[in-house]
Amino acid sequence: MATLDLSLTGVERHFDDDEIIVSKTDLKGRITYGNRVFFRLAGYTEKECLGQPHSLIRHPEMPRSIFKLLWDTVENKKEIFAYVVNRSKNGDHYWVLAHVTPSLDSSGNIIGYHSNRRVPDRGIVTEKIVPLYDSLLAEERKHQNSKTGMHAAFDMVVNLLTEKNVSYDEFVFSL
Repeated sequence: MATLDLSLTGVERHFDDDEIIVSKTDLKGRITYGNRVFFRLAGYTEKECLGQPHSLIRHPEMPRSIFKLLWDTVENKKEIFAYVVNRSKNGDHYWVLAHVTPSLDSSGNIIGYHSNRRVPDRGIVTEKIVPLYDSLLAEERKHQNSKTGMHAAFDMVVNLLTEKNVSYDEFVFSL
């Protein structure tokens, strides 16, 4: 596995509006494919990434509760759209609007996962997503047990969606 320096630089990386980040994983979330844009932003070579968990690029300021929602959704053979902040190898970060889908075989069994990421709307990230994710992280960190914290923050998301009477995708697209 590639060695990680988990320091953060505070520098944001950007990509062009016409670029799409693509990656695929197996059922365990290990990277099986990435396009050039993925490797460029992540700062890893293809050799360093393939076979590694997709969490290789997980940013510590990304709420675990959102990843729980993401995984719960795709494991139920549904697609999801979500704002995600990722961490590059050198500690830089980059925001994406991710579209994650399960990959199915001809019998309808999940055989992996596919994600396309586009440039997010900066206003939405700054004004809506960062404050939401900050509140979810605060809830997650209030608990000594990280799993308990993740579930408490997940409940916050579920309550928000119930209050607004929308699915998560509807919520994301309403921002």
